[in-house]
Amino acid sequence: MRHFGDDRRCKGRVGGSPMWWIRGILGAVRVTGVGKLDLPSVGVTMPSYAFSKRALYLQVRDTLAGRIASGAWKPGSAIPNESDLAHELGVSLGTMRKALKLMVDQRLVTRQSGRGTFVNDQAAHKFADRFSSLRSPDGAPVFGQTKSVEITKGTATDLERTRLRLNADQAVYRIHRVRDRRGQIFLIEDATLPAALFPGLADKKAIDHVGALAQAYGILLGKVEERISMGIPPPAIANALVVAPGTPVMVLDRVVLMLDSHRPVEWRLVHCHLVDAYYLAES
Repeated sequence: MRHFGDDRRCKGRVGGSPMWWIRGILGAVRVTGVGKLDLPSVGVTMPSYAFSKRALYLQVRDTLAGRIASGAWKPGSAIPNESDLAHELGVSLGTMRKALKLMVDQRLVTRQSGRGTFVNDQAAHKFADRFSSLRSPDGAPVFGQTKSVEITKGTATDLERTRLRLNADQAVYRIHRVRDRRGQIFLIEDATLPAALFPGLADKKAIDHVGALAQAYGILLGKVEERISMGIPPPAIANALVVAPGTPVMVLDRVVLMLDSHRPVEWRLVHCHLVDAYYLAES
């Protein structure tokens, strides 16, 4: 069995370096598969010092996360126990436990006492609240119902290029979504996503939130950067929200990034008018 610490056997081969494979794909588009340590060579030459630059438990996490992103480990499925995984990858039990703890913290898996460790289904509402911080008076997440969705494709504007860190002339998908609650429209959101990350999105059935969308495309999500302010909505949005012209509403400007990468996955601008609710900020 090939061990993580032996980079002399791995020089110049993706097959001997699952960490290089995961980092390269996450930094570019998405993880497409890891599976085992002994991957076939795909003609990629990497520097031999890469292993010494990254903590061992992070290399292990990369490999396990790759199995989730590639679909080898399905949402809701149980993964092998930590002892078997440590033996398979040639690392100590302590290193494996540290890697799994990080995956729990990053909401990739959930550990259930007496049952095992399970892959989180990012399409489930209980994980969607990470990307929706609106709460009702009793503390429950406020999602509402999707009233309408429109998906279009075009060249990124200057602002979209800035927020998504795109080059000139790159294409984006734009999703315009209207949500209502108790028969009243309360939220209008405009999301922009790099077309390179989501090929064929316009032809797919609309997916309700970015967590589910990322899971469908094998993308692992990392941190969220969000700006909250009060602003005057454009007339069309004010009319849809049934507020008088010039009335301030809550404005949420959010960018979601890839796991372990500064590459933006989605920029979303939301206008919200909801009286019996609040925004929850957790640290």
